[in-house]
Amino acid sequence: MLRSLVPWKSRSMMPVTDRFGGMFDQVDREMQNLIERFWGSEAGQMATMNFVPSIDLVENENEFTVKVDLPGLKPEEVTVEFKQGSLWISGERKEEVEQKEESYHRIERSYGEFRRVLPLPSAVKEDEINARFTDGVLVISVPKVEEAKAKHIEVKS
Repeated sequence: MLRSLVPWKSRSMMPVTDRFGGMFDQVDREMQNLIERFWGSEAGQMATMNFVPSIDLVENENEFTVKVDLPGLKPEEVTVEFKQGSLWISGERKEEVEQKEESYHRIERSYGEFRRVLPLPSAVKEDEINARFTDGVLVISVPKVEEAKAKHIEVKS
């Protein structure tokens, strides 16, 4: 008797692939093919192995400040460039060589080349950009030109 009051219950218990006739299977295959064409056939493995440093971009009235976490790197392993209105930060975190007498149970640190490109929304003084590397953190100061600084305009009544 209760079953007749809830006729949709039997349909909702079917697996999703049965209810939609497998229409998402083609979408899944197309998406996987697209990822493999763009990143290569080892895209799933490479995604976990690439090193992508975390970045903070802060703006105040005089400058942009970029902080990049680069633990384990040395200043000479990092390149900072300003071109085409963007800040380019690149380098490589090299993988440590596995020692034969050590037995690795878990490896979570990622390695590889990285490149971060930060387009800056206003004009900057290219010749006054300053970068310093301290305790695994790269700090880049990018001063704004006078025209790019915000100007306070008094509203009169």
